[in-house]
Amino acid sequence: MSKVIKRLLTFFIGIPLVLALVMVEYKNHLAMNAVIVLFAILGSLEVQNMLSKQSKMFPKWLLTTFVAIIPLMAYIFTLINIDMILTIWILIFEVIILMGIESLSQKTFEDSAKKISFAALTLFYTGFMPTLISYITFIPTNSSYFLALFFIIVFMTDSFAWLFGVLFGKGTRGFVAASPNKSLVGFIGGVIGTLIVSVLIKMIFPQVFIGAYWKIIVISLLTSFGAIIGDLIESVIKRSCDVKDSGTLIPGRGGVLDSIDSIIIAGPIFYLCVYYLYLA
Repeated sequence: MSKVIKRLLTFFIGIPLVLALVMVEYKNHLAMNAVIVLFAILGSLEVQNMLSKQSKMFPKWLLTTFVAIIPLMAYIFTLINIDMILTIWILIFEVIILMGIESLSQKTFEDSAKKISFAALTLFYTGFMPTLISYITFIPTNSSYFLALFFIIVFMTDSFAWLFGVLFGKGTRGFVAASPNKSLVGFIGGVIGTLIVSVLIKMIFPQVFIGAYWKIIVISLLTSFGAIIGDLIESVIKRSCDVKDSGTLIPGRGGVLDSIDSIIIAGPIFYLCVYYLYLA
């Protein structure tokens, strides 16, 4: 099966499944938060596999457990009306614990700096960053619509960038060293295509995305840019570890991290935009 067909199947099957999932609001989107925890775990395993090529790592069971605790506790905090800011303190204390373990358990320390740094990166990147999507699930009203808008922006950015890149972008590839197969035309097409879709969503659901059109335009532009940066960041990590894909779990996409890299970075940007433009 060609890569194009695999990608199209993922698009036409995966996106409807995600949009159906965000509409399940039981217990403040319990199902979505469970998926966030699961993908944080799977993503962390892929990151650990990649980073282990550069340095010794903490035991997988320990680091993966610490990763899972962060989004899990973020959901529990919001469910019982405790400020999710406490997840930052969980991250801080987990890093301190790992520093303590390294200091007390090792006899030689030539790999310690990398080991601690890579562990902190794993906790922050695959544990803490996805919790910002949990923030979206606890928007007081219309949380399902905002979640759907978020995923549509990310998916459309990726899809339009791929489409425009394939059709028109061959002459503009290589402008970013982190991902030389990506094209400038593809990135521009991804942002513009997503902007048009977002405006159409605003027209269809004016009672949800209230106020002026510039609000959803700002959200679309910044979130789309964040999705592109998220894709490039993962490319940097893969290149630094000399791997092509983070894994092989998802057909046509590679690993879990290859599919959620844009979501990880776009999530915080989207939530902050929604908070200050619609909630504050």
